[in-house]
Formats: sequence, C-alpha cells, structure tokens
Amino acid sequence: MNLFLIFISAAVVNNFVLSYFLGICPFVGVSRKVSSAVSMGLAVIFVMAISSVFTWLIYHLILVPFNMEILEYVSFILVIASLVQLVEMFIRKVSKPLYDTLGIYLPLITTNCAILGLALFSVLREYNFIESLVFGLGAGAGFTLALVIMAGIREELDMAPVPKYFQGAAITMIVAGALALAFMGFAGLISI
Repeated sequence: MNLFLIFISAAVVNNFVLSYFLGICPFVGVSRKVSSAVSMGLAVIFVMAISSVFTWLIYHLILVPFNMEILEYVSFILVIASLVQLVEMFIRKVSKPLYDTLGIYLPLITTNCAILGLALFSVLREYNFIESLVFGLGAGAGFTLALVIMAGIREELDMAPVPKYFQGAAITMIVAGALALAFMGFAGLISI
C-alpha cells in the first residue's frame, strides 16, 4: 500500500510540473502536439526511473560510506547527463523523425530540474531502493500526464478563437496555471 501511495503522490498529488513547477521548459516547449508529448514523456519516465535507481545506489553505496555526501549534486548530475545521452543516441538511431520533432528539448532533459529534484527528494525523504524506483516511475508518469494534458488542450486551442492579446505564450501560461490549480485540489488527499 505504501508503494501505491508513493506512486500516486508523485504522479498526481505532488506532480513535479504542476505542484513544484520543476521541468517547465520541456512542459511548455514540447506540449504543442500530443504525439511529441507522449514521446517526450516516455523518455522522461525512462530517465527518471533509471536515474532514481543509479542515484540511490551511488548515494547509499558510495557517498554515505565514504562520508562524501557533499558530492551528491555533482554525482547526480553526471548520472542524469549520462542517461540522457544514452536516450538521445537511442532515439536518434531508432526514430530520426521523432528525434527531429523533440529537437532541443531532448538534450534539455539533462538540465531538467525535475529529474535532479527527483534524486534529491528521494534522498531527503529517505526512501529505500524500491520506494525510490516507484517514486521515479510515479514522477515520470506525472510529468507525462501533465505534458499530454497540456498538449491536448493546446491542440484544441489552435482551433479556438483566442483573443489576440492572449495568443501564444499568454494562453499557454493561463492554461498551465489552471492545470496547476486543478492538480493542487488533490493536495489534502495524500502527501508522501
């Protein structure tokens, strides 16, 4: 039951994008089409899940035993950057059109503060190995959920008569704020 609560909390209640406002750059940049949002979301789920495993291992098996916790930021960033390079090479090799669609936002996963936040929250909350993995999967699923919802709304807004002064970034920020308010409605239900 605790693992289920960790997953739901990370995916919906404490959504990284809509509650903590982490990962806004790819959230706004890649949410123009649902297809590219799903692809980016899957890449983020993979990187978050794998980075949660590797950062837990590095922190608990290397940094803590040798009293080198001061290096947690540097080591976490190195792990995340390596994993994103792996994903980028894989997508470029498997699907060149998808690689071109994601463009600059794929390498930006490296500097996506949501992934670094995941590693730091996992350490701060003292999750064990399995809890850390579930937290990573939940956070990635929540990121994907927010991205796909935003992309669906933006696709509909392209056909809607949006007033001139609200077109572009303005309506995007208004929609993002409304989504954040909707997701914050879950805040009193579960908090892990």
